[in-house]
Amino acid sequence: MTTVMGCIADDFTGATDLAGLLARSGVQVSLRIGIPEEAPSDTAPFEVIALKSRTAPVAQAVDEARVALTWLKAAGASRFFWKYCSTFDSTPDGNIGPVAEALMADLGVDQTIYCPAFPENGRSIFMGNLFVGEQPLAESPMKNHPLTPMLDSNLLRLLQPQVRQPVGLANRLVVAQGPEVLRARLADLAAKGVAHVVVDAVANDDLYVIAEAARDMRLMTGGSAVAMPLPRLFIDDGLLAADAAKFEKPALSPGTIVLSGSCSAMTRAQVANYLDTGAPAYRLDPMDLANDGPEAALSWLEGQDLRKAPIVYATAEPASVKVAQAKLGVVRAGEIVEEALSALAVAARDQGAARFVVAGGETSGAVTKALGVDRLNVGPEIAPGVPWCFATSSNRQIAITLKSGNFGQEGFFVEAQRILEAL
Repeated sequence: MTTVMGCIADDFTGATDLAGLLARSGVQVSLRIGIPEEAPSDTAPFEVIALKSRTAPVAQAVDEARVALTWLKAAGASRFFWKYCSTFDSTPDGNIGPVAEALMADLGVDQTIYCPAFPENGRSIFMGNLFVGEQPLAESPMKNHPLTPMLDSNLLRLLQPQVRQPVGLANRLVVAQGPEVLRARLADLAAKGVAHVVVDAVANDDLYVIAEAARDMRLMTGGSAVAMPLPRLFIDDGLLAADAAKFEKPALSPGTIVLSGSCSAMTRAQVANYLDTGAPAYRLDPMDLANDGPEAALSWLEGQDLRKAPIVYATAEPASVKVAQAKLGVVRAGEIVEEALSALAVAARDQGAARFVVAGGETSGAVTKALGVDRLNVGPEIAPGVPWCFATSSNRQIAITLKSGNFGQEGFFVEAQRILEAL
């Protein structure tokens, strides 16, 4: 099937977030882990390519995005979307702006929009300033992010140093007047040479206004939520057939494993909630892993009944994380945990697990790579932006959900299993 829209995401969980919201339409969405090595074939109406470029050097991020764009164009896509985090994770150098400008150049596009708002998850933009819940971005926990600390809440100030062309704003007062007024504002800015336009959004209704106003743009950029209305708009425009291919759940064996590497506040609450259910549990300690490897955890897993959905987690309080990082180094402390959780995922699969609940962006990337998964068919959401996906691993059908650290409610791990059983 010819692809209508090609999407490029800068990390794995962000890609599943986008794919899940697009899949709300019921239209088939295919998620590729990394840039496919083969020429496009058996493509879905919506193709999402997950890169791991959020904190990569700027030149590398740009090169990977351009290669992904070439593949998506070959798949037949006529519309494109550059997806980044709803907290606009970046540095003064990039990678959000440089990738957008490179894609614009390759597509011959003079203007695009930037809208990382995701009201369902508490991300809103007002007068160009990004809020996390009721806190400005620079006052939220993101100010302490170890790789991309966000010390300014104003998206125009964050974006302008990353791009060569002017940055402008379409504020909430414009958006509130509807798509025609917003479209006129974008045209006015374009006439003034403004190539990069931040667009305010504080509620879901704003996203529909923005998507309708930008529906003819070849390239849009943002968080996942502003892309959510596009499937219906593309059907209305005749770009997408109303009877486009739908999602179908494959048959699965019953074994389940929960793997958590995130240390975000929400994931800590989710792990605590799951431990309260009495599920079998094993906590990974980075220092133990550094000294002895994952053998003890693998031995523990071998003795578990996977029908009871055991959890293996490295989730810990910030103070404990800092101690391990101080002793091992920030990068190595994370790598040790990712390597262990990857080995445990493979062991669980080989013991019969076909259902994987994974928490944490870096963990998700490591686990999918270890399982040899390079394509996911996207199913229903468990929480906003967190869908169940289906793939093949070692010739076996599996279901996997890849949860960004702060997404989902406290009962997410239980709810994920309930939703999968109900399909």
